[in-house]
Amino acid sequence: MTDNTTHNQIVAIHHAARPTVIEYAGAGSQALWWLHSVAGSSRTILEATDRYSRDSMVDLLGQQPAQFVSQATAVAMAHAGYRRAMDLSNNAAVVALSCTATIATDRVKLGDHGCWVTTRDQHQIISYGLTLSKGARDRSGEEAVISTLLIQALACAVGVIPAVTLDLRPDERFDVITTPCHDVLGDLLHGDMPIVEYQSATNDFSSKNISNATILSGSFNPLHTGHRELLATAMRMSGQVGYCELSVINADKPPLRYSVIAQRASLFTSAPSLILTRAPRFIDKAARMPGSTFVLGYDTVVRLLNPKYYPDGDVSGSLAQIAQHDCRFIVAGRITDDGVFHSFDAQVVPSAWRHLFTAIDEKTFRNDLSSTAIRSV
Repeated sequence: MTDNTTHNQIVAIHHAARPTVIEYAGAGSQALWWLHSVAGSSRTILEATDRYSRDSMVDLLGQQPAQFVSQATAVAMAHAGYRRAMDLSNNAAVVALSCTATIATDRVKLGDHGCWVTTRDQHQIISYGLTLSKGARDRSGEEAVISTLLIQALACAVGVIPAVTLDLRPDERFDVITTPCHDVLGDLLHGDMPIVEYQSATNDFSSKNISNATILSGSFNPLHTGHRELLATAMRMSGQVGYCELSVINADKPPLRYSVIAQRASLFTSAPSLILTRAPRFIDKAARMPGSTFVLGYDTVVRLLNPKYYPDGDVSGSLAQIAQHDCRFIVAGRITDDGVFHSFDAQVVPSAWRHLFTAIDEKTFRNDLSSTAIRSV
């Protein structure tokens, strides 16, 4: 059973309703039981996983950590938990809580007993390092102290308490390390930022303003030489700087998950640069990136000219708005599902707007690679 202070903290945590993913190893299961023992835990807990085996930890982190009980490992666990929380919830205010610990067992341990606990949200990482006095408590006593730390760390992360305060012995050590960690990708996903650029050197994202650029939009699942060659050809024609663009919202498909976006972005280890938007239609892209040239394949032009993608079915009116933003199109031929290579013919465009479209001659560029075909191999 929890004491009154811990119980009241958990009530307040559930009232805050911050969706949370918990990753713990070595200790912390009692904290999960305490959270579930108070009504309202479904508002707080998205998922909780006990990473008790070595293989389970490796599965979470993608590699074996240099040291299992360390601040670096707890932070890596929290990063993974945050990505999972963003996948599971549309709420921008998600929290990840991690714990990696070593406590008393049925054999003598050479090292210290203690833990590292970390919380991660959209704005910061807070790590708590605790070294316990060896032999001062039995296993259940050490579990209780660490679980209390988990509850207080979560309470601090969701704004219930200002700081963690533990009842420790004079010879026990407690450290707190706070690191800013602003999630720019999260800002984009929740509509707080219109465009972000992937920074391959740091595997991170930054805010970006785009105008007068050549833009190749796609899902890039995966990125391949056809994408690179097409964008390079269009850049030579336009004389503009070029970007690949991934919209996290699609007119035909569900929104992309946080982890999927991060994985797709990680493919861009060299030029061209990748930008991400919340602009599924070209009318949206034009408004966000004025003066730009959009690079299309034949199949995409077919969709661009399809009335079903416009609220009022007015293709001509939408092209007029794109023209108002001083945007235009370069179109490459593509092999379609019928196995035939189709070159672009401007006659399919309403006559008033044919000047917005320039075709790439098949002799200038043709690459029949497709992401779909690559995935099927």
